[in-house]
Amino acid sequence: MLPRQELLKGIENQQTITRVLDLAEQALKTWELRATDFLSPPELAEVERIFSRLTEVQMLTWGGYPQAERQRCLIGRVELSLTAEQVPVVAVEIAGNFLFDPATHRDFLGAMLNCGVDRSKTGDIIVLGERGAQAVIGSELLEFFSLELKQVRSVPVRVKPIDWLDLKIRPPQTKEMVTTEASLRLDAIASAGFGLSRSKMVDLINAGEVRVNWQETSQPSYNIKTGDLITVRGKGRLQIGEIAITKKERYRIQLTRII
Repeated sequence: MLPRQELLKGIENQQTITRVLDLAEQALKTWELRATDFLSPPELAEVERIFSRLTEVQMLTWGGYPQAERQRCLIGRVELSLTAEQVPVVAVEIAGNFLFDPATHRDFLGAMLNCGVDRSKTGDIIVLGERGAQAVIGSELLEFFSLELKQVRSVPVRVKPIDWLDLKIRPPQTKEMVTTEASLRLDAIASAGFGLSRSKMVDLINAGEVRVNWQETSQPSYNIKTGDLITVRGKGRLQIGEIAITKKERYRIQLTRII
């Protein structure tokens, strides 16, 4: 049995991680692979931290393509081999003519959820404009969506599987920058990286809109370090690069803004 009480200490997504630990124990007992539902980046980060402490069980995450935001975890004993091909995900096209009634990511997601499935059953959605969208879903739901998802907004749609090579993946846009600050405070670095005033960034931190390495933080004075990832809801991500001390004893920080 896994040391659940110890592993769950300080965990934000308790219910999700408890379900993942259930699957890990099943995988240990049966020697069979187990797959989670799709997990969000904060959930994935917590799962990865937990599995780094385990010695008898391993996991592999995959959401259809390397930079997928939502991914499923494949769990198995360390003696077994895990590959991305074993993760039960499939790519589909949601095809329709949206020329006169454009649909957003929220529209496609809403139509999928209105079929009666939970958000955890769906992965990333790639909107293609007037042609519809592509999505990553659990393999077990392919037939269901093919039969049940018939309309998005006012537009009739058809769902069919597609090859992974046909996914219209948009590489993330990045912007490299350098800032020089008197301290390594979160509010100072994030305001520089996201182009917001420091007072506005403090408000966002206090409101729970800012995460560091996918963990909530409510401390504007939190000291960042090289390798940290800062996310602000609706504004993208900020990767912290090399930090150097200048002759005037200030911090010169390399930043990568990811949109």
